[in-house]
Amino acid sequence: MTKKQKIKVEGIEIVTFTKNSSDYISLTDIARHKNPAFPADVVKNWMRTRGTIDFLGLWEKLHNPVFKLVEFDQFKNEAGVNSFVLPPQKWIEKTCAIGLISKSGRYGGGTFAHKDIAFEFASWVSAEFKLYLLVEFQRLKQDENSRLKLEWSFQRTLAKINYRIHTDAIKEKLIPPELTKNQINMQYASEADLLNVALFGITAKIWRDQNKKSAGNIRDYSSLEQLVVLSNLESINAMLVRDGLSAKERIQKLNSIAIIQMKSLLVSKETKKLESLK
Repeated sequence: MTKKQKIKVEGIEIVTFTKNSSDYISLTDIARHKNPAFPADVVKNWMRTRGTIDFLGLWEKLHNPVFKLVEFDQFKNEAGVNSFVLPPQKWIEKTCAIGLISKSGRYGGGTFAHKDIAFEFASWVSAEFKLYLLVEFQRLKQDENSRLKLEWSFQRTLAKINYRIHTDAIKEKLIPPELTKNQINMQYASEADLLNVALFGITAKIWRDQNKKSAGNIRDYSSLEQLVVLSNLESINAMLVRDGLSAKERIQKLNSIAIIQMKSLLVSKETKKLESLK
């Protein structure tokens, strides 16, 4: 069962929920339009009539393969007699009905019905009230559909990002290599290249020479994780500069940090969540 939602019709809050892809609406709440003090009595009076029993029985025959016809026929024969009383719980228990759901409890309890049945009940209570109920219920479902479309679009976007991460991991070997002594001792022309070497193992110029047919630069082809780590390295490098560390010391530290952070990102729970959306 999905989370309960409420719609307001003529000042009355009416609870709805979804079960097995079917929408259910509170008959108890609808009944408050006719009798705010004793809504359960309204539901019981509705279920006493022959027309209601016929309608409920037909609905169950169409939607419920385990509906008990013998018990239904017994209720049908008794309907209309002054002494006949049929609480929703009895109908559900005796016939194995699925169109009605009875819940106990002071808060959230009452009788709920499949929307087909709920609208039929609303017509019996008040034709005008049924119209307002239909309008508000349709608005609720439209809002739900809009939200689901947004969620689907968001998940689709995440799946695309995840696919990019997956292919990058295969093609580019995301974990940065440990720098050689020569790389550590080499002087790089700019702080940007120092970060490039710490994370990617090569300078921007070397990457361009190796990828002459590619537009852009090494960072344009970086994975999501690499961009996250690169942003972190920029902040860390600024701190190391203020601390007076040499370029040789900084590139060693930055390379070690890049390796640790990339390993952490690639096995993080967030990454696994992205993969589950594929």
